[in-house]
Amino acid sequence: MRKQFALVTGSSSGLGLEMSHYLIEEGYTVFGASRSGTDIDHEDFIDLEVDVREEESVMAMYDSIGETTFGLNLIVNNAGIYEVSPMVETSSEDFMNHLVTNIMGPFHVLKHGHAFLIENITHVVTISSIASQRGFENTSAYCASKFGLNGMIESVREEWKSLGIRFTSLMPGAIDTPLWSNLSSDFERSKMLDPEDFIHVFDMVVKAPPNMQFKGISFLHKSGVII
Repeated sequence: MRKQFALVTGSSSGLGLEMSHYLIEEGYTVFGASRSGTDIDHEDFIDLEVDVREEESVMAMYDSIGETTFGLNLIVNNAGIYEVSPMVETSSEDFMNHLVTNIMGPFHVLKHGHAFLIENITHVVTISSIASQRGFENTSAYCASKFGLNGMIESVREEWKSLGIRFTSLMPGAIDTPLWSNLSSDFERSKMLDPEDFIHVFDMVVKAPPNMQFKGISFLHKSGVII
């Protein structure tokens, strides 16, 4: 069977780490991109230290990927940030950092990943959020960035339609990852999805027939929406 290659941004923790482990188990060679490095020791994992906010860093990442393959079967836009604060307490710097990380980062990844697209094969999976569909209090910067991310993905989907490139956006509610431990606010983590719940949906998307794409899949814990 022909080897398959995947790029996962934000691979060092949380969902990025979970997806990287999953894809390795599924037989992919995984390029894990993160600012701090990823603690995976496997012959099919290639650790790349990248800051997706910086275009030159992303270009260097693809130079490294090009030493192994000239095509990516799967590109997973996962790197992002999430902070909680009322709008009046959100600094312009923090607001801009959400936009640069959560929108500009995937922009860099896709812009320079164009050379690695495989016609009628490459699948771009973007990890968005239920916060890309409705606003939540104390998350104006995050919601703005995720709404913008969805718009960018819809645009490039149309641009690359003639290449047969698939685009899927996943829009989960809150998932119980280490992210929440670093926030000052208290959240009911018992009412969050488990990472295994997320991987259940990710597995369906990755293994879907090549003629299928999912414009957007929203899913959340049965108790409701928590963000």
